[in-house]
Order: sequence, then structure tokens, then C-alpha cells
Amino acid sequence: MTRGEMARLEARVSGRVHGVGYRYSVVQWAERLGLTGWVANEQNGSVTVVAEGPREDLDALLERLREGPPSAVVEYVAEDWLAYTGRWGSFGIRSAGHRGD
Repeated sequence: MTRGEMARLEARVSGRVHGVGYRYSVVQWAERLGLTGWVANEQNGSVTVVAEGPREDLDALLERLREGPPSAVVEYVAEDWLAYTGRWGSFGIRSAGHRGD
């Protein structure tokens, strides 16, 4: 990919990521980076992140997802890279039990 090329990152974060401010941290990180998309707790205890923007900014978000906020314990981050859709205008939190896009 060339610098500035737009992409979509779908990540599933496993570990102690519920009840520790993980989703709120993701929103802050994504907004600082100018990304769009959403984050949601899953019923199995993981967190799903779907973000779009420049690839280098998504890479920076992915690094933060792997670290997590201080109270979280990130065990694993599965990542998928997809084509940019331009579907969202902002970054937000979705409720558990959402149905994806």
C-alpha cells in the first residue's frame, strides 16, 4: 500500500477487556487518529473494532489495541484487512449483541 491509502481494519481483541474502559479508550484513540468506525463488547468476552482511514493511522490504532488501557490485559488481537468503504462519518460505541455493519 502507498502512504495515505485508505483501508479497513477489523480486529477482535481477547483478554480482560470488558469493564476496564477498553471501548472508551478505543474511541479516544480512533478520534485522535481521525478514524471512523465502531467498537463493541461481544457476548463471548472479546471486543470487536472496525475502523477505516489511512493505513498508517490504522497501524497506529492496532498497536494501541495490542497494548490496551492500563487496567486491561490483552491476550490476543486477531486482525483482518479489507477494502475501505467510507461507510461511517465518525467513530462510536455499539452495544453488545449488535449485528455488525
